[in-house]
Amino acid sequence: MTVSRVLRNFPRVATATRNRVLQAAKKLGYTPDPHMARLMARVRSYRRRRAEAVIALIRDDIPGDQLLDHAYQYVALNDIRSRAEKHGYRAEEFLIDRTKISAARLTQILEARGIEGLIISPQSSHSIGMELDYSRFAAVTLGYGLQQPALHRASTNMTRGITQATAELAARGYRRIGLAVTQWIDARSDHTYSGAMLTYQQQLAPRDRVPLLLFPENNVADEFEIFRAWFKNHRPDAIISFDTYVPDWLRQKLRLRIPEDIGLVVHDWAERHRNFAGIYHHRAHVAIAAVDLLATQLMQNERGVPDIPRQILIPPAWVEGPSVRKPS
Repeated sequence: MTVSRVLRNFPRVATATRNRVLQAAKKLGYTPDPHMARLMARVRSYRRRRAEAVIALIRDDIPGDQLLDHAYQYVALNDIRSRAEKHGYRAEEFLIDRTKISAARLTQILEARGIEGLIISPQSSHSIGMELDYSRFAAVTLGYGLQQPALHRASTNMTRGITQATAELAARGYRRIGLAVTQWIDARSDHTYSGAMLTYQQQLAPRDRVPLLLFPENNVADEFEIFRAWFKNHRPDAIISFDTYVPDWLRQKLRLRIPEDIGLVVHDWAERHRNFAGIYHHRAHVAIAAVDLLATQLMQNERGVPDIPRQILIPPAWVEGPSVRKPS
């Protein structure tokens, strides 16, 4: 049993014993049989399922935090649960108000429940995920909202998303394409929004380049004056931005028609956005990737912050909609 635990990277083995086993395995030229390893992993997973293993989805839920706005979407619990069940786990959501509970207390609760796997979904610029002790857990995070510690992560590939959107807009005759999102959204994508947009603009004549608008505050409702100044100074003929606030600003305050006077692309399209063209993030597939990353760690008995974090990027899709002209 001790040899088995060492070869499966089980954490609770004395260092001296682990080294002796690994040295003996090397001397004997031992290599694992991958077919037998998969079989035994399935046997052990069935044993865990009878105990109803749980993985925790950790979300920030701080009253008044601007990132709780519905404009900042996150991966749905049902999508995570659906994939977790295929691995034999039950996913449970923990909504954490860090003004009322500490990271140390949350760790105690998770350990008391026998929870070993965590999915961190940061919904605050001061996420509790930054303070957790991961040495006891397998963990993965969604997107790049949690930069440190550097966990395994699953995210949308917004380099691809912005590249698709600008190509679609150019095919419809739009020449001056602007991007207007918050600094948080750009950071949560590892700055792939701004990076892809700047790369696209380098292909254009200088007169057709529109500077990026990265709203400094997460509460976009209060940012109209910044938007108006940017719009009047640079006159974009199409914008990649939010489905809220921005359409009303364009129609009611700037007296523009969509799409006759200006095209509008929703940067994070969902089913409720059928009146807009947009970039669909395939969040259900982000959920699948995150759960698969976590299940692999649990099966391999990997715990703590990884030396080299793995990243899975899901390509988004362009969605046609009446907020842009039809392609010629």
